[in-house]
Amino acid sequence: MRAAIALLWIVTASASADDWPQWRGPSGQNYAAPGATAPEQWSESSNIAWRTKVPGRGHSSPVLTGDRIYLTTCDEPSQQQSLLVFDRATGRPLKQTVVHTGKLPPRIHGNNTHASPTVACDGNHVFALFNNNLACWVTKFDLDGNQIWQRRVAGFDPQKYKFGFGSSPILHEGLLILSTEYDGPDSGIYAIDTETGQTVWNAPRTKSLSYSTPIPATLNGRPELIMSGNQRIAAYDPRTGNELWSTPGSTHATCGTMVWDSQNNVAFASGGYPDTFTLAVRVGTRPSIPWQKNKIKCYEQSMLLVDGYLYAIADNGIAYCLQASDGSQRWRERLGGPISASPILVDGKVYVSNERGTTFVFRATPESYQPIATNQLGDECFATTTPVDGRLYHRYAKREGGVRQEYLVAIGE
Repeated sequence: MRAAIALLWIVTASASADDWPQWRGPSGQNYAAPGATAPEQWSESSNIAWRTKVPGRGHSSPVLTGDRIYLTTCDEPSQQQSLLVFDRATGRPLKQTVVHTGKLPPRIHGNNTHASPTVACDGNHVFALFNNNLACWVTKFDLDGNQIWQRRVAGFDPQKYKFGFGSSPILHEGLLILSTEYDGPDSGIYAIDTETGQTVWNAPRTKSLSYSTPIPATLNGRPELIMSGNQRIAAYDPRTGNELWSTPGSTHATCGTMVWDSQNNVAFASGGYPDTFTLAVRVGTRPSIPWQKNKIKCYEQSMLLVDGYLYAIADNGIAYCLQASDGSQRWRERLGGPISASPILVDGKVYVSNERGTTFVFRATPESYQPIATNQLGDECFATTTPVDGRLYHRYAKREGGVRQEYLVAIGE
């Protein structure tokens, strides 16, 4: 499996191995590069290379390309949604480009923000996705943060659940792919041309709210765009949007991104609302569900698949290790929740942060839960940490004197 992870990086990485170009990294599986390392212990006053203030509020994760870091944020009092650019070596703010002013959704979930999708970078341009003026808008920037074009991709105006937006855009072979699932006419998956911003294809989805990010996976010896949500697991041809296969097996709403095993042609999903599930789907023209667990729910966060084992960190902060082949439980451990951020894998270790700012580090082993460290930064964390450069780039918030302030830090010297 370690060799498979290394091969996956070689095949899928479109940017430098020292970069993290989009949500869940170059592999799409939230793995740090083979041979990468990361600190195991840190605190407010130790093992921090730099720390910089982040204006506004957002849950997007840091994207790193070249000597830059990219984040999105929203200043709610002024209703400004922005792209932020930082210097990678020092954390120094380089540019703030206001993308939208006004016309924010009047209501969202209290745990959501108006800047939750992570940006995507192809090494030459940055693409940001915002929900504004009852629609999903993509804006293209150069690496300095200067706007090149902006396109309204689809309407997004949920009526039953006004919880906001959360799915991130994903780059694949010159296309920017995004999902807009809601109870309206534009519910679907869209692929737009990264040069022109024009829609290349649109795969309609059920008119019901869900939040998962579609992800290109290598299955059946080919790229397949897989996604859970709205009562089914489905795969699409990322070049055309044609549905390749689907099967019942999801619940109404999911947030997590699916993970997959290319060697055995199996994918895994978890969620959600209103029902709880974690399952495996054996893919193909006649997909099947070899196992399903109805008491494990990773709703907001995604899972990790390592060496034939699934590491699932449920919303309530309980960590599970499941054998991927049959779903049998190897161990479970209460870490402490609630948890919204997704776990990452670095050098055989799992890192995951809860909403209170605590990051747990433990070994990715099925033998038993083997804790390494518990680290605290601030008192709030929703964004998934980015592991590159032998560091962890981490977005968190801290309240001092009743005032909330977000930070971006580089953990590790």
